[in-house]
Amino acid sequence: MRIRLTAGESVLNATLDDNATALDFASLLPLTLQMNDLFKREKYGHLPRSLAVGGEPRSSYEIGNIVYWSPGPDIAVFYDHDGQSIPDPGIIVLGEIDSGADAFKKYDGTVDVTIEAVD
Repeated sequence: MRIRLTAGESVLNATLDDNATALDFASLLPLTLQMNDLFKREKYGHLPRSLAVGGEPRSSYEIGNIVYWSPGPDIAVFYDHDGQSIPDPGIIVLGEIDSGADAFKKYDGTVDVTIEAVD
């Protein structure tokens, strides 16, 4: 499934993975989240409910990953890499931004992000 993330004047396209967690996330769309900055590497926002577990938990990430962190329950968008690993229980990758994830660098602190399906 293709999605669009809009933060301020930045519009980013992404593709969700084919796993139960990503499909459950898609059922929440459209969604606007207030996303905060963490470690100048990611923006994260609190989801209205927990998601189904179905993706493989990981302790690493790539720039452009859209991920689920179950203790939040939060989603995060990684826009930079600091070489640190993710603590237990890890993250589940929901999808990938096509390009331009570094656009989130220009938003210090909090930014409202709208996520919607495009097909």
